[in-house]
Amino acid sequence: MLHFQFPLLSKSNRMQRLVFEASEEKTDEITILDMPGGYKAFEICAKFCYGMTVTLNAYNITAVRCAAEYLEMTEDADRGNLIYKIEVFLNSGIFRSWKDSIIVLQTTRSLLPWSEDLKLVGRCIDSVSAKILVNPETITWSYTFNRKLSGPDKIVEYHREKREENVIPKDWWVEDVCELEIDMFKRVISVVKSSGRMNNGVIAEALRYYVARWLPESMESLTSEASSNKDLVETVVFLLPKVNRAMSYSSCSFLLKLLKVSILVGADETVREDLVENVSLKLHEASVKDLLIHEVELVHRIVDQFMADEKRVSEDDRYKEFVLGNGILLSVGRLIDAYLALNSELTLSSFVELSELVPESARPIHDGLYKAIDTFMKVKQSFLFL
Repeated sequence: MLHFQFPLLSKSNRMQRLVFEASEEKTDEITILDMPGGYKAFEICAKFCYGMTVTLNAYNITAVRCAAEYLEMTEDADRGNLIYKIEVFLNSGIFRSWKDSIIVLQTTRSLLPWSEDLKLVGRCIDSVSAKILVNPETITWSYTFNRKLSGPDKIVEYHREKREENVIPKDWWVEDVCELEIDMFKRVISVVKSSGRMNNGVIAEALRYYVARWLPESMESLTSEASSNKDLVETVVFLLPKVNRAMSYSSCSFLLKLLKVSILVGADETVREDLVENVSLKLHEASVKDLLIHEVELVHRIVDQFMADEKRVSEDDRYKEFVLGNGILLSVGRLIDAYLALNSELTLSSFVELSELVPESARPIHDGLYKAIDTFMKVKQSFLFL
């Protein structure tokens, strides 16, 4: 007959069963192979059982909570048991803290599916997203805000606006959330986005910063980890706020570079098509430099999509007023003429086809097109004499 006078046995239903089974098999050894959190988490649980001081913090509480669940350290084993005390600490401490909630969410990834089954992941996401949606004027907790400007060679340019001292910016949460791995980041942003209470521009800013934080600075390095980069790009595109010509959430420069990345990492065709559509809606904001990173066939598709959209909605008087008042069509005309002038890789057929996509209404004067033709002829003549 077994006596459970040992503290570890008295507080753990699983240990009681394992010891009983060992005695039935007449062995003195108990083997535990699948302990979540490993020996460090087990050690903390054991110390608790023996009345020793244990330190719980944001970095170890997920592992200890999972280990306590594994050991079945519940109230029916002993009152005031470890699971109960951890839950009190989570609710009264961890989930009240912005940075602790972020840290715990990061630790849950290595302890799946335990952390998911115990709803630690969901509770962390609820805690983080709820704090993101709080009115910035009421924020009293510490957060990180020391972002640096991205260099010109980075995939995304991040521009931090000047702000008055002691004024909490609307994107105060972006930097900390961008430390999350892509799967957790996606879940947080999805909750924030679905609430309808967060400005789409701030969400787009978070996505731009996430790309800058996690993708390589040079496009040549993108294929080295194609699988993870592919997942990141597809997730960011999925989370992008939908745009129209009147709303500027993501810059066209960012979208064009993201499109280039999506091609390099082999993103799904639907993702690339989504980006082409988004770029076409904001083509009037593009620069020639951004277009030149793409093959001419893709540029042709983007311009063709822009013109198709323009034709489809041209009967909308409000749209006409917006296009004419803001010179969208003229901007696209100037952009394509400049592109034709600067792209030395164009063939005669691609030059003609692309130039003819731009309607006459986009070229009240033809100086840009004449310049492009002149440059094209000079380039081709120089090749003939080589």
